[in-house]
Amino acid sequence: MRRITILLFLFFIGCSSLYAQKISLEELLTKGTFRQTAVTGLASTKDGLNYTLLENGGKEIVKYSYKTGLKVSVVLDIKSLKNDSLTSISEYTFSADETKVLLLSNRKSIYRRSFTAIYFVYNLITKELTRLSEGRQQVATLSPDGERVAFVRNNNLFVKSLRFGTERQMTIDGEVNKIINGVPDWVYEEEFEFIRGFEWSPDSKQVAYLKFDESEVPSFGFTLYKGSNPTKSENALYPNEFRYKYPKAGERNAAVSVWVYDIKAGQNIEMDLGNDKDYYVPKISWTYSGKNLGIFKVNRLQNKAELFFANSHSGDARLIYTEKNKRYIETDFLDNFTFLSDDKSFVILSEQDGYKHLYLYDTSGVRITQLTKGKFDVLKYYGYDNASKIFYYQAAAVSPLQREVYGVSLDLKKKIQLTTKKGTNSVSFSSTFKYYVNDYSTLTTPLESTLHDITGKQLRVLKENNALKVVESDRKIPGKEFITFNNSTGETLNGWMIKPSDFDPSKRYPVLMTQYSGPNSQKVLDQYSIGWENYIAENGYLVVCFDGRGTGARGEEFRKCTYGQLGKYESDDQIEGAKYIATLPFVDGKNIAIWGWSFGATVVDLCLAKGGDVFKAGIAIAAVTNFRFYDTIYTERYLGLPSQNPEGYDDNSPITLAKGIKGKLLVVHGMADDNVHYQNAVEFQEAMVQAGVQFQSMSYANRNHGIRGGNTSMHLYTMFDNFLKENLK
Repeated sequence: MRRITILLFLFFIGCSSLYAQKISLEELLTKGTFRQTAVTGLASTKDGLNYTLLENGGKEIVKYSYKTGLKVSVVLDIKSLKNDSLTSISEYTFSADETKVLLLSNRKSIYRRSFTAIYFVYNLITKELTRLSEGRQQVATLSPDGERVAFVRNNNLFVKSLRFGTERQMTIDGEVNKIINGVPDWVYEEEFEFIRGFEWSPDSKQVAYLKFDESEVPSFGFTLYKGSNPTKSENALYPNEFRYKYPKAGERNAAVSVWVYDIKAGQNIEMDLGNDKDYYVPKISWTYSGKNLGIFKVNRLQNKAELFFANSHSGDARLIYTEKNKRYIETDFLDNFTFLSDDKSFVILSEQDGYKHLYLYDTSGVRITQLTKGKFDVLKYYGYDNASKIFYYQAAAVSPLQREVYGVSLDLKKKIQLTTKKGTNSVSFSSTFKYYVNDYSTLTTPLESTLHDITGKQLRVLKENNALKVVESDRKIPGKEFITFNNSTGETLNGWMIKPSDFDPSKRYPVLMTQYSGPNSQKVLDQYSIGWENYIAENGYLVVCFDGRGTGARGEEFRKCTYGQLGKYESDDQIEGAKYIATLPFVDGKNIAIWGWSFGATVVDLCLAKGGDVFKAGIAIAAVTNFRFYDTIYTERYLGLPSQNPEGYDDNSPITLAKGIKGKLLVVHGMADDNVHYQNAVEFQEAMVQAGVQFQSMSYANRNHGIRGGNTSMHLYTMFDNFLKENLK
């Protein structure tokens, strides 16, 4: 009798354990149970011997030795300051002589990347903490000599003298929805991906900055309600309209000009880039000595980028180098451009031979050499070590699914591979290139941060995420496995699949396909993550993802074949991927759904319109339903101007193809989406209504493109879960 009791007890314990193994939405969305932790606030000291970290919840900056790993000192401890205004640090920057540190706190978002904050300066010699200025500021930046801080407030540039405590206004014409100084407008921030539009000269005597005149840019507005989390009580009875400048495809952009402010003279001088104002200036950068101001001027179609050298005192500018492409120039060309310290050369990341590679040019615009070669893409340029004469970079040389870090010598005779583990590697070098920290993960290995010397020897582990490894192992969470298939054009497309933890190959499972599919993106990487897809798999679904044509790390032709007809090949490949999956013996081919967000949602709409016999259901969140509604920089880069390519805009628009939609479609959109406007959902829904297509929809008041805040995420993903349960049977 006792033996039976014990067996029954063990049985119930086992059942309870199995039940507990399943991922919950609360764990994913609110508790952060499966969130990877990373090293935060890593910065190398000037001498390259030590590094600093942000620790104790942003309350301490701690210095460690690269060589020994031992703590050298606590650089700053907020508790010792006895200052109630500074409660935690989000970011920090040391002055060049490391006698001062600029502290960022109380960050408040504006758009996706931009924010205002309260800044402080801490003097490491006098131990004094000073608030930078009254109110909130943007992009505060120390001068190279550490004597001043430039910042933006209310669309104007200011400079604060740390020695005298005085503040000077560099520009006076800043005005909301009209003139912006020192920070980009909405479309530059979103598509060129930067938030600071000014640069100190190396001698700290001048500030070069961008001025945006958006007076003639059409404005867009959306309604804000009272809502909650946060509550906008001022809108309780009468909702308020938020309006901002947003140039849609084919419409007028802001007129951008480049200026230089002379600190001593107190004067602003405009750089002469010609009379034509219909161009972009996505990057300004001083040469190493500061003799010239480098200015990139990019044409409207973004297939030509010109580098000018401007005289900051006279404003005269001369053309140095031109980059051209028959389709478009990737933004990483600008991100990786670097002037070298010899003041005679610069490095670019270019697709001149059909793959992204590093090239070295002299400052007269003449190519010195091609630094990297091969049928693979270089993804990132890390820098040049003057001592060893080695250029360091990240590439996908082994496989598009992986990332490695390499070095190549100036004479091309020496090539090294710093990272040897198969997976995804990304590094951060010390200032002297004698050490580096490698962030590494694979499908099965959570993020590991390890410190190495330049020979590649591992000195110690900084972060391992061991707790997450234990949780995953104990819970037997289903993981990803790589798969491939060939589309109808013969291209091998990479993918992954997650099977239920109790997978039985004799059964047939419903499938949820996930994807993003946007230009130069990648969802299929040898990289760790646990998310909603794992939760869905645990609930009895197969989850599948494919990177189709247009995605990254496979050369220019694969990436840019979608030019002029966004959505066509991307959705074709997802439809063909679903057809392939349906042939697998353990797949229920009559129960396949697809979901996606943003560009991925556009592809979902197109898949249901073009492949309705393949997909039983789809979930589309924040979709662009006609690229005529989207912004100039992104849209025209990939589609050209609407007036020159109307078919490219309309033939692949979900609105145009709405009548072909079959299956169950859930349309979700944030009503305060400043990126992909709610207009997209409204016009698409109207097209489906008039075509007699039934669908479900959900709108979230006051929510932007990410649709977050309060209980919103739980509500959103619970709705997704219920929708799949109801429609994949």
